[in-house]
Amino acid sequence: MFTFYFMGLQQDLKLALLPPAVCALFRLIFILVYRPKKNPLGEWRKWIECFRYGFWWGMDFNAYVFLFSMVLVSIPVAFIPAYYAIGDTVRLAGLMVYMVVIYTAFMGKMIFYFHFHDTFNTTMKLGRNADKKNLADIFFNQNHGGWILLGYIPYVCLCWLMGSALLNLPSINYVECGALWSQYLLNTLIFLGAIIFFYWVRYGGTLNHRNKPEWDEVPTLVKDDIFMGKATIDDLVAFELACKREVCDSLRHDDSEAAAIMEPILSEKLASGASPLEMFKHRAKGARIQKPKHIFFLLGESHGQSPFDELFHYLHLMDASMRFRKETNAVVMDNFLPAGLISQPSLVSLLAGIYDADLELNENKDFWYGNVPTSLPLQLKKLGYRTEFWYGGGLNWGSLEHFAPAIGFDKCHGGPDFCPPDSARTWLGIYDHIFLEEAARLIQKTDNEQPVFHFLYTTSNHGPYNMPYEEYGFDVEKVMPKAPEKLKQNHKVMRQMAGIWYADQALIHFAEQMREVYPDSLFIVTGDHTINMIPYKCDVIERHEPNQREILLTSFAMIHPELTKEILNGNTIGGHMNIMPTIIELIAPKGYEYYSIAKPLTEAIDHVVTPYCWMTKDTLGDYRYSWAQDLRVSEKLLPVEQERVMFAEERNAWCELTGWMVRHPELLGDAGVGNKI
Repeated sequence: MFTFYFMGLQQDLKLALLPPAVCALFRLIFILVYRPKKNPLGEWRKWIECFRYGFWWGMDFNAYVFLFSMVLVSIPVAFIPAYYAIGDTVRLAGLMVYMVVIYTAFMGKMIFYFHFHDTFNTTMKLGRNADKKNLADIFFNQNHGGWILLGYIPYVCLCWLMGSALLNLPSINYVECGALWSQYLLNTLIFLGAIIFFYWVRYGGTLNHRNKPEWDEVPTLVKDDIFMGKATIDDLVAFELACKREVCDSLRHDDSEAAAIMEPILSEKLASGASPLEMFKHRAKGARIQKPKHIFFLLGESHGQSPFDELFHYLHLMDASMRFRKETNAVVMDNFLPAGLISQPSLVSLLAGIYDADLELNENKDFWYGNVPTSLPLQLKKLGYRTEFWYGGGLNWGSLEHFAPAIGFDKCHGGPDFCPPDSARTWLGIYDHIFLEEAARLIQKTDNEQPVFHFLYTTSNHGPYNMPYEEYGFDVEKVMPKAPEKLKQNHKVMRQMAGIWYADQALIHFAEQMREVYPDSLFIVTGDHTINMIPYKCDVIERHEPNQREILLTSFAMIHPELTKEILNGNTIGGHMNIMPTIIELIAPKGYEYYSIAKPLTEAIDHVVTPYCWMTKDTLGDYRYSWAQDLRVSEKLLPVEQERVMFAEERNAWCELTGWMVRHPELLGDAGVGNKI
């Protein structure tokens, strides 16, 4: 009987070679596709360490191929000899299932990196409430989803052939001992050795679980190269880490723990049953500008900072905004952190006045019927403004039809509801120029004597970038005549560049149109997050990887006839949460009470902290990776400082503040939008 187990065990070992080999191949493909330097010349040691450590770390999953094959085939065969005849087929079938999982994870990472310039991270969790039609549109039209799906067929066939070839390799014959006791001893040692071998391999060449491979132990030579550090992590390992990693643990804390964590941001000890938001009450110092009848808050999809940096001016992607920003009454900030890394947390944070912290307040039914005093539209209503929310997509996205009225908007408009039925659209929403033209028409049609706050959020600067941009004025030779030929000839990248240009043109055309009709208006223009679309691989600049400012920073500008650059009080850094208090300090009478967790830009700001990043006047840090980088614009790739984290206690406190409000819905104000379901 044990002969069958011994022979089967060797088959298990042979098949276990295939997954790490394929993972190594996928690692190489990832490097060749996304890393600017495609060969190891001059850095052999870095490449060797990357693949060596990646192999051992990947065995955390790959080792189970050996275990499952042994448990499901080799051990049963020892007791059911007839099973041996089909054992290899069962092994191969099980292996194919795992190989399909590896392929899926790899393709998922390739797509994720294309969009977010990162391997799997917690951002992927927010996809559960994304528009599935839009995701499918991007997958098939931008990321060649059809070819990826067809790729399963040759991939599985090739894996089957490779697995069969491994199984056909010669095996060692079972050793017969003379004495019965010695035979049983040998069998026992082989069986226990197989179990020990599994744990040794799974733990990365050690039997001590504490010494398992992890990010902190990645060789410094590799980790100092940001890209190679990410390439070290096998796709399933990266996916697992992203699933385990939580942005905020606040929902698991009790009140005493939460109060202690929030101490760095609270002005006094939090009383039992009190709302911590009461400690963020401020009094306005007096209006800086005449109260405008119209305030337009323009939130542009992916309206990032990087195209505004001097390095990329000759691409002329943001010419419309640049024209707008050059006016004497424009106030601009080039170092501006979004409240979220993707659309939903940025939008929700801006409206609620507290960080969403990936708790998805917009999907929480308590926030469909209650609001917080820090709410942007709620506080402007108290200043006498009618508040209206305009979104290029359907209000069912992110449950905005529930969340937006509750947070304080008097009226909410979804693009498909007020634009002509035959309006051109993507899955995400109506084309920007159509959406904004129709919004402008309705704004003028319904205008009356009451001051109005309009919050408009666009959608078009988003994959898969298959709009007919040429019909809307994009001509590469006219827009960017000095762009490198390599860029002009890259059709895929040019579609992205056209999307950036088109969205900015539409946004600023609307602002200029409204200013012509309402010359006293206050305009705020920012993006929900970065654009992350600069074509590094097309010889636009000498480096081929982004600096952190290009990955993280969004745009910011304000315009009003009475604004001057002195209004920023010398500040060079800011963030989304500074916008609301700035608006109030500009227009509110002296002594007006308002709530804000952040300072206005009219006061000195020495650092900005979000649940994801921190920024000082010269440094930008990322909490996800515990690294930091110089904030300046540079044509060269700036060095990254590992294991540098600042303001961690403050960051945890902001997350805890949001968690407190989620755990205590009784502290939410009555939104006046009906009874709870």
